Amino acid sequence: MNGFLELLSYPFVMRAVTAGTLISVCASVLGVILVLKHYSLIGHGLSEIGFASLSAASALGLPAMAITTPAVITASFIIMYVSQRYRTAGDIAIAIASSAALSLGVIVSSVSGQTSNMSSYLFGSILAMSDSDLLLSVMLSAAVMAVFILFYNRLFLITYNEDYARSLGINTALYQAVISVLTALVVVMGMRFMGTLLISSVIILPAVTARQIASGFRLLVVLSGIISLIAFILGLMVSFMLNLPAGASVVMVNAVILIIVKVLFRK
Repeated sequence: MNGFLELLSYPFVMRAVTAGTLISVCASVLGVILVLKHYSLIGHGLSEIGFASLSAASALGLPAMAITTPAVITASFIIMYVSQRYRTAGDIAIAIASSAALSLGVIVSSVSGQTSNMSSYLFGSILAMSDSDLLLSVMLSAAVMAVFILFYNRLFLITYNEDYARSLGINTALYQAVISVLTALVVVMGMRFMGTLLISSVIILPAVTARQIASGFRLLVVLSGIISLIAFILGLMVSFMLNLPAGASVVMVNAVILIIVKVLFRK
């Protein structure tokens, strides 16, 4: 424990912890809507599409974020549309597209000789986060919190009864688009420290865990954020103390918390 606290005295570690905490909380809050609306596969699909675009950008010598961000945002709109339009078939389409995207990314990085450079995006590298990553994390978290605070009632209606929300004159397509963009940005930022293979877990697990305890939307959002924060900090402590990968440690802690909650709060 003392060793972990000592590590926090280093600016690059503190920067990584702060950025990772903000992204984890944002992911878990958005995850509540995605889980309740049965869009859980979206995070998984976007992360693997992000990896494919990162591989292409690296192979072509182009700025990674400049290529990946619009690619993932565009994919988020397509995935959200397919999920809404086709429901079960949409889940299958997302699974196929994400698997194909991951395979394409691996092939491109292998052919271009960038495999070693892309490994950090597959498994994450939290200490590689820069000052610009921290700034973007702060801006993203502020945007997510602002959306939930300012439009809470509308998000509640859209999440639980989209048809009723539409009958009240609420532009559901606009709010779906906002959620899609924010989710895409969280995935892009989260790939830096969680990796493309694990970022979807940070979106889904805290929300699923919170759902075992409470059913109210407001409480679900708050609990999901708290659970994600606790899991992230504990996961980092385990990672630093046992010299384990940070992203995998955070996901394992999330999984353990879910199992404990499942046992204690059986429904």
